[in-house]
Amino acid sequence: MRPLRRRRLLSGRRHRRPDAPAAPSPPRTSRRGVMLAVQLLVLVLLASLTARMWYMQVPMAEHYQELALASHTQKLIQPALRGRIVDAQGRPLVTNRTELTVTADYHALLERDDDGTAVLRKVAELIDRPFAKLRDRVRLCGPETGQPCWQGSPYQPIPLAENVAPKVALQIMERQNEFPGISAQQMAVREYPNDELAAQVLGYLQPITQEEFEAREELRAEFSGVDRVGRDGVEAVYDDRLRGDSGERILSVSSQGDVRGTLSRTPSEPGMHLVTSIDTEVQKVTEDALRGAVDKARSQGKPVDSGAAVVLDVRTGRVVAMASLPDYDPEVWNGGIDAGTYDKLLSEDAGEPLISRALQGQFPPGSTFKPTTLAAAVKNGASLDGSYSCPGSIGLAGRSWQNFAGGGYGTIDLRKSIVVSCNTVYYQLGYDMWRDSRGEKGRDPVSAMAHSFGYGAPTGVDLPHESSGRIPDRQWKRQYWLDTREHSCKMAEKGYPEVAKEDPGHAAYLKRLAREQCRSGDRWTAGDAINRAIGQGDVQVTPLQLARAYAAIANGGTVYEPRVGRALLSADGERVEEIEPVKAGELPVEDRTLKYIQRALTQVPKEGTASGAFGDFPQGKVSVAGKTGTATTQGRADSSWFASYAPADDPQFAVVAMVPQAGTGGSTAAPLVREIYEGIYGFSDGGEPALSSGAPPTALPSVREDGSIAPPDDH
Repeated sequence: MRPLRRRRLLSGRRHRRPDAPAAPSPPRTSRRGVMLAVQLLVLVLLASLTARMWYMQVPMAEHYQELALASHTQKLIQPALRGRIVDAQGRPLVTNRTELTVTADYHALLERDDDGTAVLRKVAELIDRPFAKLRDRVRLCGPETGQPCWQGSPYQPIPLAENVAPKVALQIMERQNEFPGISAQQMAVREYPNDELAAQVLGYLQPITQEEFEAREELRAEFSGVDRVGRDGVEAVYDDRLRGDSGERILSVSSQGDVRGTLSRTPSEPGMHLVTSIDTEVQKVTEDALRGAVDKARSQGKPVDSGAAVVLDVRTGRVVAMASLPDYDPEVWNGGIDAGTYDKLLSEDAGEPLISRALQGQFPPGSTFKPTTLAAAVKNGASLDGSYSCPGSIGLAGRSWQNFAGGGYGTIDLRKSIVVSCNTVYYQLGYDMWRDSRGEKGRDPVSAMAHSFGYGAPTGVDLPHESSGRIPDRQWKRQYWLDTREHSCKMAEKGYPEVAKEDPGHAAYLKRLAREQCRSGDRWTAGDAINRAIGQGDVQVTPLQLARAYAAIANGGTVYEPRVGRALLSADGERVEEIEPVKAGELPVEDRTLKYIQRALTQVPKEGTASGAFGDFPQGKVSVAGKTGTATTQGRADSSWFASYAPADDPQFAVVAMVPQAGTGGSTAAPLVREIYEGIYGFSDGGEPALSSGAPPTALPSVREDGSIAPPDDH
């Protein structure tokens, strides 16, 4: 029995029990039929696929090749000619010139065995430029590509060098076999016929950055990479109108990048010309006067580092001239600016010439702020007919407040307080208004009046990067305290050991101030109000803000948003789009008070603090109204202001000048403003008036049939 069982286990077969039913087996004919059907189906499918492939590759090959070529296209942007910028008389401020530019065809270089390296080396030697720079210029920008690189279309000519000599361009064009993929063509660039005149107002152009392309997809439909965009001044603000509408060519391109033909072409439309309210001659007079005042102050040993002057049309708020020093030549941007030049434009040692002090510089206005305080005091209840004490010093809020140079004038009226610029009268007015409003939350007559004059907020001028200035009040004081409390408390504990080495007394004073600021710096004190009343303390204004405020005094109370843009003219002259003046508000000052201030300002150049500068000025021909200002800033010398308008009996212009660290308003800024008026009206020896009519033109320049720009009809 055991041997038999072993054999069964080794065989691996399980025997059916005698009583188990037998399993049915499938018919052999059924399985063969299924296999034959599957094999037949596979053969049919293979035959059909083979036939289709043969049909597409042989009889239809040419047809599908044409379709493939037709469906692969590239759009080539054709930049429009940028519009010119002209002054109010139609004289050119910014124009276009054509210059020879060496360009490279990206695909032609790529087809070379060395990717165009040898060709680029020949070009670099011919035009005397570093090979590495040319190689960088033809690199296509990408996510991991560093700058510089080409951010435009690879189907667009890539500029390698601008403003090349004609003989160099001729060599390239005549020896094309030596310079495959390289060409020379004319391109338009900006030209400044008046050199650095009004540089900060006009602005400059720069290429579009890769970041801008990535952030704004719509730019790809407008820019080729060859053309540039406005980066500052009116070039930036009116960029979309100056730029015009780009044209385009749709190219048929093979998968290898070869151009097969042009499918369609849309011509470009030139940009519109911008007519500004700037008068070239008045701008020249203003810049020359400012430069002369700065040079004179420096020759006297004063640490003058900058300056600004503004001329506004008081009837409209338009900017007739705007000067700022230091300035720069905008030609430096053409052809790309090098790192050294750009760093110098931003350098403090060079005076940061990119910054316009006229609309970005913020300074205490000094006594030029007094008409605002006077208007606030009268609105608060002070009498225009009253008498006011003007001692050499006055005790208020626990300390003594000094008049300028310690002089006093006894009992005077408010008119004389403006004429002789009596500080002690305004100290008292500021203190009285602070005391009257202490218990009334939010009430602040001076702050409210200052904001209505346009201080403490941007003017809305059509120029970028404008500063807002500052009118200190309770709200500002508390926010400033919250922002600086941590630092103040730290300095109150640490002190100023570095200062103490040179001046222990000043270090102790700074530590005491820090302790007070840490403990109760959020309180709006009587001292804050007293300082603000004469335009000192934390008050800051821009020259443009001050000019706008005096223009409002001159025109009867209308506050305008200043404008540089006057109109836009199409290249053919068919379309004219005027840029209308914008009223920002009205002064909340009664007519009697406003006329009182006007009469007081008229006397300042005749018998007041500006009489030294205007002593022999022909007031019988043109009467000037104005106010001097001498602003004090801790750690700096006094800054000089003069704010004015003329003619006093029929105002046309508001003129403001500011020269930091140049001394009193009567010694530097007032003579500067006088020189501007002399230039405008032709009072200087043998001089012709900058404005023959004595006022800005009311009509617009026009475009002649030949494309040149004619002066206005009332020229």
